Amino acid sequence: MNKDQVKGTVEKVKGKVNETVGKATGNRSQELKGDLQQGAGEMQKSYGDAKEDAKDIARENRKHH
Repeated sequence: MNKDQVKGTVEKVKGKVNETVGKATGNRSQELKGDLQQGAGEMQKSYGDAKEDAKDIARENRKHH
C-alpha cells in the first residue's frame, strides 16, 4: 500500500465520521464536509491504486524481458 492509498483511506474514514456526526446532530454543513472528504479520499485512493498498478505492470514487464 502506498502513501496515497493510505491517505485516501484515512480521509474517507474522517469523512464518514463527519457525515455521521453531522446527521446525528442535524448539522448539515458538517454532513456536507464529510461527504466532500469522502469524495476527496476516494480520489486520492484511486490515484494511489493507479500508481500501484503501474508499478506492478512495470515489475511484470521486467520479469519477462
